[in-house]
Amino acid sequence: MVYKRFSVGITLRVLGIAVCIFLGIWLYYTQGLLLAPGILLLAVGFLAGEMIYYVNSINHKLARFLDSIRFTDFSSSFTSDSKMGGSFREVNQAFNEVMEVFKQTRAEKEEQMLFLQVIIQHINTGIISFNAEGKIGVINNAAKQLLQIPQFRDISDLGKLSVQLLQEIMEIKPGQRLSFKVNPTLHLIIQSTALKMGGTSWTLLSFQNINAELQSNELEAWQNLTKVLRHEIMNSITPISSLVDSLRTILDEDSFVQPEGILIKRDGFLDIQEGLDTIANRSKGLVTFVNAYRDYTNIPLPKKSMVSVDDLIENVCHLMREELRSKEIEVKKLITPENLEIACDPDQVSMILINLIKNATESLQNQADRRIQIRAIGQGDLGSQIQVEDNGPGIVPEALERIFVPFYTTKKTGSGIGLAISRQIMNLHRGSLTVTSEADKRTIFSLNFR
Repeated sequence: MVYKRFSVGITLRVLGIAVCIFLGIWLYYTQGLLLAPGILLLAVGFLAGEMIYYVNSINHKLARFLDSIRFTDFSSSFTSDSKMGGSFREVNQAFNEVMEVFKQTRAEKEEQMLFLQVIIQHINTGIISFNAEGKIGVINNAAKQLLQIPQFRDISDLGKLSVQLLQEIMEIKPGQRLSFKVNPTLHLIIQSTALKMGGTSWTLLSFQNINAELQSNELEAWQNLTKVLRHEIMNSITPISSLVDSLRTILDEDSFVQPEGILIKRDGFLDIQEGLDTIANRSKGLVTFVNAYRDYTNIPLPKKSMVSVDDLIENVCHLMREELRSKEIEVKKLITPENLEIACDPDQVSMILINLIKNATESLQNQADRRIQIRAIGQGDLGSQIQVEDNGPGIVPEALERIFVPFYTTKKTGSGIGLAISRQIMNLHRGSLTVTSEADKRTIFSLNFR
């Protein structure tokens, strides 16, 4: 409708200009008049100016409308000009309606932003965002209370708390987690996320102090360990104590004092000899247990370097080739990509793989078809994974929850320390060791490197 009115207005003005020009020329050449053509020329100028104003008015309003959107100024309003004859009333009304919609949308966004800011300031997790230049964008109260850094404006200020923490945060990749102990009362778990806002790249960090939780878990772990130690020691001491009492009784009943010395019956002597052998064997078992505990609590920190996964697995397979061949076990390896590398201590990770392959060979001893598959998968920013899979009978759910507990074992022989040490090594690598198992199908141990 507006377009039609606009077209009619332009057409009438063009016709008016054409008529004035034609009439002025006719009066000048046929009648020889000068005043009338002059007046008509002024009329043409007026009509041309009025038409230019008529055309440009909508452009000015449109430009003002777009500027309002560009500078998010929605306070403007558009009114009809009486000189326009009401032809642009619908345009003005549409502009005002759009401005009102923008105004409401902006108000809703501001309310949402305010709501999010309130949430961020009230959550117990510390939140910090910073851009590529290190400038802090958002920092909530929880982060300020955790870090206790005055005038925290740049991420480099984190060095006031710990230079090493700052260095590790600057090296952390999006999606990764970092565990860092600042002091005896502050042990941080830090999660990193990358995002873009307004064409600027931001890094978002979340901080949690897990010191209290670690202390609780540590207390529980010590209690569990004490139970294990008490159980193992009592299993050794009780029969030794009982056996000593029995030997004392044998000495009292089967020994006789003679002038030349003490005489012991043959049967009594054999019983004492057997009892002493039993005490010696049990004592050796107790020493072995204590040594296993010492190994578990004295694992050195890993010396990391970039290692070819293919070389790592090949060296382990070469080391165990004769044992695998003698037990007729087929080993397959699959590495994706073929040139995959991981940052690890090759000696410690080789020890884990040897332990897992040995466990797999023992689980396959009663299987007709014996297969072990070693897979390595690169997952980009999510890290890498090495899996050791066997097609043995699997692990029962009850044992699956406890196989990483120190000194727990489902085998007739063994200390039950191998998997516990393996998991601790992976924890020192800031990774994890997990297991999944399906009865009578497969068992998969996964070494997860971040």
